[in-house]
Amino acid sequence: MRLRPTRETASAGLLLAASVVYNDWVLQFFLPTGLHQRDSYVSELFAADQPYRILFSLVDIACAALVVTGGALAWTVLPGSWASAGCAATVAFGVFSIADVLMPLHCAPSIERGCPEGSPWHTTTSGMVHFALFASMALFITASRHGHPPWKLVHRWGPWLLALSMTAAILTVGPFFGHPGGHGLAQRIHLTSVGAWFALLAVAMHRYGAGNGRPDAECADSQQNHSRL
Repeated sequence: MRLRPTRETASAGLLLAASVVYNDWVLQFFLPTGLHQRDSYVSELFAADQPYRILFSLVDIACAALVVTGGALAWTVLPGSWASAGCAATVAFGVFSIADVLMPLHCAPSIERGCPEGSPWHTTTSGMVHFALFASMALFITASRHGHPPWKLVHRWGPWLLALSMTAAILTVGPFFGHPGGHGLAQRIHLTSVGAWFALLAVAMHRYGAGNGRPDAECADSQQNHSRL
C-alpha cells in the first residue's frame, strides 16, 4: 500500500531542507571570500560590496522560503494554541530573514577599516529574526510539554538547543561593545544549533504525521476485512 504524502510530511521535508541550507556559511570553506570564520559575521558574506553577495543572498532567501512554507503547513495541522503560536513565530522568522537579506551591511567590518559594525536597518531586522526564532522555540517547547502536539523529542532536546542557541547569540555582540574577536565562531555555533532545531522539528513533524496516519490505516484495513466476510 503506497502512502500518500501529507501536509505533515511535506512540512517535515521543507524544514529538514532548511536545516541544511540555513548553514550556507560552510561554503566559505570552498569559496575565496576573504573573510575569516572566527572573526567575521555571516551577514558580511552578503554585504553590499562583497563578491559572493548574490549567491549567499539567494541561498538565504531560498532557506527563508522553505521555513515560511514549512511553518505555514505545520500551522494547518498542529493542534493547540501554543503550537499555532509557534508556527506563526516560525513563519515570522522566515519573513524577517528575507528582510534581513534585503537590508544588508554596506561593507564587511572584519576586513574593511572604518566599516561600521552594523547599520540601523540591518541591526533592526537581525533583532527581529532572533526574537521570532527564540519565540518559536519557546512556544513549541511549551506546546510539547502540554502534549499538544505530543512531541517527545522537542520536549527532551528543545530546551538544550534553546539554551545553546541563545548563549551563542549573546556571545556574538562583542564588537558592538568594543570587544571584537571570536564572534564569528560564536555565530556559527548559533547557526548550527538553529539548523539542528529545524531538523528536530522536521523529525517531530514526520513522526506526528505517521502517528496520525496509523488509526486511519487501521480503520481502512478493518473496513476491508469486514467487506470480505
